Amino acid sequence: MDHVNSHTKDFFASPALSLSLAGVFRNAAAVREEVEEGDEGSGGGRREDTVEISSENTGPGDRSDDDGEGNGSAEEEDEEEEAGDKRKKKKRKKYHRHTVEQIREMEALFKESPHPDEKQRQQLSKQLGLSPRQVKFWFQNRRTQIKAIQERHENSLLKSEMEKLREENRAMRETVKKACCPNCGFATSGKDTAMTTEEQQLRIENARLKAEIKKLQGTQGKIADGGGSPSSSCSAGTNQNNISTLDCYSGSFGLEKSRILELAKLALDELIKMASSQEPLWIRSIETGREILNYDEYIREFSPNGSSKRQVKRSIEASRETGIVFLDIKRLVQAFVDVNQWKELFPCMVSKAATLDFIYTGESESKDGTLQLMFAELQMLTPMIPTREFYFVRYCKQLSPEKWAIVDVSVDKIEETIDASLVKCRKNPSGCIIEDQANGHCKVTWMEHIECQSSVVPTMYRPIVVNGLAFGARHWMATLQLQCERLVFFVATNVPTKDSNGVSTLVGRKSILNLAHRMTSSFCCNIGGSRYRTWHKASKDGEEIKFTSRKNINEPGEPQGTIVCAALSTWLPVSSMVLFDFLKDESRRTEWDVMLSEGPTQTIVNLAKGQDRGNSVTVHATKSTENNSMWVLQDSCTNAYESMIVYAPVDVDSLRSVMTGCDSSNITILPSGFSILPDGPDAKSLVITSRKEEKTTEGGSLLTVAFQILASSSALTKLTTESVETATSLVSCTLHNIKKALQCEDG
Repeated sequence: MDHVNSHTKDFFASPALSLSLAGVFRNAAAVREEVEEGDEGSGGGRREDTVEISSENTGPGDRSDDDGEGNGSAEEEDEEEEAGDKRKKKKRKKYHRHTVEQIREMEALFKESPHPDEKQRQQLSKQLGLSPRQVKFWFQNRRTQIKAIQERHENSLLKSEMEKLREENRAMRETVKKACCPNCGFATSGKDTAMTTEEQQLRIENARLKAEIKKLQGTQGKIADGGGSPSSSCSAGTNQNNISTLDCYSGSFGLEKSRILELAKLALDELIKMASSQEPLWIRSIETGREILNYDEYIREFSPNGSSKRQVKRSIEASRETGIVFLDIKRLVQAFVDVNQWKELFPCMVSKAATLDFIYTGESESKDGTLQLMFAELQMLTPMIPTREFYFVRYCKQLSPEKWAIVDVSVDKIEETIDASLVKCRKNPSGCIIEDQANGHCKVTWMEHIECQSSVVPTMYRPIVVNGLAFGARHWMATLQLQCERLVFFVATNVPTKDSNGVSTLVGRKSILNLAHRMTSSFCCNIGGSRYRTWHKASKDGEEIKFTSRKNINEPGEPQGTIVCAALSTWLPVSSMVLFDFLKDESRRTEWDVMLSEGPTQTIVNLAKGQDRGNSVTVHATKSTENNSMWVLQDSCTNAYESMIVYAPVDVDSLRSVMTGCDSSNITILPSGFSILPDGPDAKSLVITSRKEEKTTEGGSLLTVAFQILASSSALTKLTTESVETATSLVSCTLHNIKKALQCEDG
């Protein structure tokens, strides 16, 4: 070890390395100096101006000859240095500060495409009155900023793991000293033999920690290049890693436990009042029957000075919905406390979720008083709409033996401490009041009240996004009712025979339903517009299709290799129920399914999972190839807001084993499918204000078609043009067949 250390010291003491390091530090200091100068005058709080850093803005670097001899006189060198300093000062004056509007537009494009092509830069430069070079450098600087943030985050993780490793090493050394003879170094007998066994366990644990560190080092560059952020680890769903991304909240957030609890209680009071109030706070629409928030009345009652606090233009979305769910109150409350169960309840809405910290754990059994800091990424089932990210505090409080309240609220101090540049949405007091009813039912009053920065939304999605339908209380309630029905039917033993065909045992039924739910959750997770996933554009038969790819190395639920996903969203002039019934009808499947060319299909399994006959899990096979090696597993879901049809080919032998009750977790599945949204009279405003609101009378359906294919069985293989062409062709041909069958090719 001393021999190695001596060589290491000699290496770091070498003149060549010293000169190299000195040059690196000088260059780094020069760049840092320029960045700091560009940041002057930006003020405190959130940064709204981005400084351009390009080769024009940096002066010539320091030069020195290796042999120490110059080619000119000392006076000439001094003159050159003075001229270089003058040029550097002049070039440093070429900073350009962008306006808030320019930054907002470039941020919107950056979220969609961090690497815009020349055409996009040209278009944006004309729109904003900037040169293409300025736009190019802004995007370069933004990517560098995101990468630097991610590297700092990863470094903190590595330091934490290194500290754990040092502790393990120290413990192992102490054990070795006790377990070995000080004279000969061999393990002693009797009691010391047990210590040797403990030493072996420490060595195993030490090796595991080393492997974890290597894994983190390997993924660091990958995440940084993909435009990740400090919150990417939060969205992975592993709470142990998520907690390590933040220091103790009393130190990092600048808020004590008592202060956070006080804010949560104030939010709870507001939620209770909002849930029970009627006119003039809530006004029921005569046209749609939906409740509309009178926002001017809300400001007068709850926030008389709040209108002057918001400097950034934000859109307000508020909604309230009441319904009955088929689940007992104890299980329902537990689902809101456990972040994994909460995500399982809303697979089509919650793409990522994590508990960052438990501020109060509440009572051990009832969970009364639980207060936790959470992160959630909410999505629509289309890559065209960016996801919404929230950092918020969730407070679960028992109001009476038969009544609970779950309130979510964003806390400004916490938001700013985590990462103010990433917080685009915030929750005003939102959540639900749960009242226990007879026979294991609950009455739920859901209140959703959020603020989001105004952003560009595609025209066909504008009515349901801008007016608050996409992320509103009606969507949450409809999804909750559907998933609670699924849980009830999962354990039901009295399902009518006509609604449970093809599986003879309850354990087999559960296994099939589990596999179908995993398939649908995977589909929802991979077709949303998350900023952690880069979507590219492709054109096919006049349609704009988006595609993305991912590498699967060790995810057990999917095939290993390179996976391509292509999606296309469009508007069709048919009602959502007509479209759903058509796609679900097995007798008409060959009219749209491009993978079936050998005649009609037959249903082998049909399992109901809700009161609506449209909610079911089926297994299909073509009549002419019934004994083939593949069957099609299909999960159909429909509620008052949204409908889905998700399907995937599954090996026949594997599916038969699942039907007998075998575990389905080891079956790999790659789903494709459809998402259907209504677009009609319900797309009205959810907020009444003194401002004029846009309205729409357009009706029809918003359809998203998505296909996933395995491009290569190796994750090291680069994505090929042929794979992208195959995926986009499947999407385009399927949509063409649907339009042809429904006679709306010109729609």
